[in-house]
Amino acid sequence: MGIQDAPSGGRSLASVGFAGAGAGAGVGTGGGYKNLLVMALPKDDGAKAVEVVGAGLPDVGEAVRAFFRSREIREFASGALAGAMSKAVLAPLETIRTRMVVGVGSRHIGGSFVEIMEQNGWPGLWVGNTINMIRIIPTQAIELGTFEYVKRGMKSAQGKWKEDGCPKIQLGNMKIELPLHLLSPVAIAGAAAGIAGTLMCHPLEVIKDRLTVDRVAYPSISIAFSKIYRTEGIGGLYSGLCPTLVGMLPYSTCYYFMYDTIKTSYCRLHKKKSLSRPELLIIGALTGLTASTISFPLEVARKRLMVGALQGKCPPNMMAALSEVIQEEGLRGMYRGWGASCLKVMPNSGITWMFYEAWKDILLADKDKARE
Repeated sequence: MGIQDAPSGGRSLASVGFAGAGAGAGVGTGGGYKNLLVMALPKDDGAKAVEVVGAGLPDVGEAVRAFFRSREIREFASGALAGAMSKAVLAPLETIRTRMVVGVGSRHIGGSFVEIMEQNGWPGLWVGNTINMIRIIPTQAIELGTFEYVKRGMKSAQGKWKEDGCPKIQLGNMKIELPLHLLSPVAIAGAAAGIAGTLMCHPLEVIKDRLTVDRVAYPSISIAFSKIYRTEGIGGLYSGLCPTLVGMLPYSTCYYFMYDTIKTSYCRLHKKKSLSRPELLIIGALTGLTASTISFPLEVARKRLMVGALQGKCPPNMMAALSEVIQEEGLRGMYRGWGASCLKVMPNSGITWMFYEAWKDILLADKDKARE
């Protein structure tokens, strides 16, 4: 803006103007700020004094652009897009699986597909996918974004610990060094991803379960949320959180650790810097299979706790639930439903990782990926 004199009695006041970065002598400039210049020109006996007052105003537009250019935001966005696309692709399988589990229509995949097409056409394959999309998008964004952020932070911290020594705790006159450098950054990041995703998105899981179990009492997402909050409070939205965390923690740790380990080992073995989409699909599917197999007994116990709560005879804890399963069905009972679970987990895991790596290639610059 130009500066113009305006008469005011015996004084002349200059107008207020904004100048871009670098404008205005004597006023500090910097990225993300604009300069506010105020000048007063008094007229006293022919003597002229110039006073310049500068104030830095934040450049909101630049701050917003910097926020969305940050590596973490782009990783969260990659996770959200990967979750949305994988859920959209696999929605027909989820619809058919749900019908078979609850005993609606044919007991065979082909027969169930034909029935859906005859009754509702192609849109029928995506019925009920809205709540899954609402749930999976923030969950995948938080989990994958947290995984990348914590893994990077742990690797950086371990580099400092190797130079400066690990943290120590003081017990009287004795100092004990914590061997944190021995921890796996990938395993820690996987555990953190599972915990963060569960804490942030567990209410959506509760609402989804209520909609599935009793559609009459909970006809929509908004009604379910308001009804649970009004009758049970915040605690109702987090019902079943403890067993969910107990079951999620080993699965999430194993899941991310296996993916990173298999991917790194495969690249090293074949001397590759990046993998093709089919390779990522296969590695992701194997990761889901392995993690699900290792943690499946805890998933069975968690389901037993949830079903028991609905039936009014809930086991007191996870160990009691596992003991109950073994007594009733033997060791094989701990893997009841494992095959059906793998049919869901393997394609979901493979497609999610394939889309996630694809979106990272698009959204992350080469200079960022080089630091991984």
